[in-house]
Amino acid sequence: MSAETNNCLETESLGRLMRKYAFPCVISMLVAALYNIVDQIFIANASYLGLYGNAANTVVFPMTVVAIAIAVMIGNGCCTFVSISLGSKKSDDAAREINPRQVSKISLSNY
Repeated sequence: MSAETNNCLETESLGRLMRKYAFPCVISMLVAALYNIVDQIFIANASYLGLYGNAANTVVFPMTVVAIAIAVMIGNGCCTFVSISLGSKKSDDAAREINPRQVSKISLSNY
C-alpha cells in the first residue's frame, strides 16, 4: 500500500470518514433485508409451496443471519487488528494477519 492511500485515514475528519465508509455498509444491509422481503413474496405466490415455503424460509433465515454475524465478527476483528498494526507502523504484523482471517471467512461462508 502506498502512503497516500493510508494518509486519508489520518488526515480526514471522523465525521467524513464515517459517512464515507458507513454508507456502503448501510446499503448492503438494506439490500439484504429487501432480498428477504422479495423472497417471501415470491415464495408466497408460488402455488405449489404455499405456507410450507414461507415456514421453511422463516426457519432458515435466522441461520443465515447467524452466519453473516460470524463473518462480520471475524472481518471486524481483522480490520481492527490491521488498523492498530498500521497505526503503530507494524505493517508486517498487519500483512501476516490478513490471510488466515480471509481463509476462515471463506470457509465459514461455504457452510
